[in-house]
Amino acid sequence: MPPLPRTVKTLGAVSLLTDMSSEMIYPLLPSFLVGPLKAGPAFVGVIEGIAESVASLTRLVAGRVSDRLPRRKPLIVAGYSLSSLARPLVAAAAAPWHVLAIRTADRIGKGLRGAPRDALLAEVTPAPDLGRAYGFHRAMDHVGAVAGPLIASGLLLWRQDLRLVFTLAAVPALASVLVLIFGVREARREMPARVVTSDPAVPLPPALRRYLVVVAVFTLGNSSDAFLLLRAQQAGVTLPMVPLLWAALHVVKSSASTFGGALSDRLGRRPAIIAGWMLYAAVYAGLAVATRAWHVWALFALYGLFSALTEGPERALVAELAPLARRGGAFGAYYAVTGVMLLPASLLTGALWQAFGPAAALFTGAALALAAAMMLWAGLGDGNGAASLSGGGSASLSASGVGAGLGAGTGVGSGAGRAGAGLGGRGDKGAYDSGGDAGGATSAGGLTGSSRGGALSASGGPRGSCGPWSSSGRAARRERRSARAAS
Repeated sequence: MPPLPRTVKTLGAVSLLTDMSSEMIYPLLPSFLVGPLKAGPAFVGVIEGIAESVASLTRLVAGRVSDRLPRRKPLIVAGYSLSSLARPLVAAAAAPWHVLAIRTADRIGKGLRGAPRDALLAEVTPAPDLGRAYGFHRAMDHVGAVAGPLIASGLLLWRQDLRLVFTLAAVPALASVLVLIFGVREARREMPARVVTSDPAVPLPPALRRYLVVVAVFTLGNSSDAFLLLRAQQAGVTLPMVPLLWAALHVVKSSASTFGGALSDRLGRRPAIIAGWMLYAAVYAGLAVATRAWHVWALFALYGLFSALTEGPERALVAELAPLARRGGAFGAYYAVTGVMLLPASLLTGALWQAFGPAAALFTGAALALAAAMMLWAGLGDGNGAASLSGGGSASLSASGVGAGLGAGTGVGSGAGRAGAGLGGRGDKGAYDSGGDAGGATSAGGLTGSSRGGALSASGGPRGSCGPWSSSGRAARRERRSARAAS
């Protein structure tokens, strides 16, 4: 197994330090809101929903802007810097709305950096290792999320002062920005005079749009984890143990995330994501009826496995379904969907929680997760079905099991799914990414997409030419055979 690129490892270290800072605060925030600041459970949902929804617009814009820039790093640095400056200000909050404003600024920073960073990861990683790269990045996130709560618990055992913990969270936040600035090097990208960019007038590939619809259904039942922490305390987990519970969750995530991403490289994205969503449904149903602290500890461990099975594969699938020139915009759309849907998800959970109790809210989340898993299993979100691969905007291919492509006269195609009609990437997965430096891998039928511009070639055909997969290519071959027969 080849080593991951240096940029992937360095961005992982940046995420580790950032999450260390964030998770010194986040697991304590619900108690801080409902305790000293006298907010109710519904307002906890309002804060998370509004913050993520506002940030989602930033994600969408940042992804599109990064596609138009020769380097993505400036947006990534701006995002990490804004979050690092805003987050520790929670220590000075005197009212719930102060936390809302600070949390929103923190999430806007995350929105600025998320899509450009994930697009950069896709650009520096070979296509066969995308799942492992995203899994590694998430694993480093979770290592920081283990260290942060442990530090917070130690500080609370020494001195029960939430504001002191929030203030000291500035130290790893500053370190993350320094590592990013001095440790990540990005080569200037070539920007062709005419390229399919993230112009809103150019739609995303159909397969990617269908996948985002399924993700939206799942996210509607995936409200803020703050509710799970409240449920943990209701079931008997004491306040000093809450950060340790959160740390244990991230121990599982960090241990299993790289494996979960690599598993999707071997078995396919869809099976990994479906398994994770079904596990999520089981955890939410279990938390709905949990009555002992040990129930919560066991269910949180399973919740970590859900994250390991889905976080890397979900992002890898976005990268595979998006044309190279639009990856920033594609990740922006993915984060926009998950962010926008968090507002109704959190409002729905908070309202059900307050009106009918936690069981009703958690069972609803489980039902929506099962619905999304069935939609993905039925092929609504993985690109199965007819595919259109365009060379020069003239030729098209319909192949069962191959993801939908994007032509529009550019020779760009994308898709992911089971191999069909002899088209595939890495054998059985059939992941196809035209426009990548590595191009598309050849399966039984022998179609290869190569070059930066996303040209499709078969048997040496030039960009935009009539290859054997096009109707015009078949007609040309018939004419040549007729000419040879006549001669």
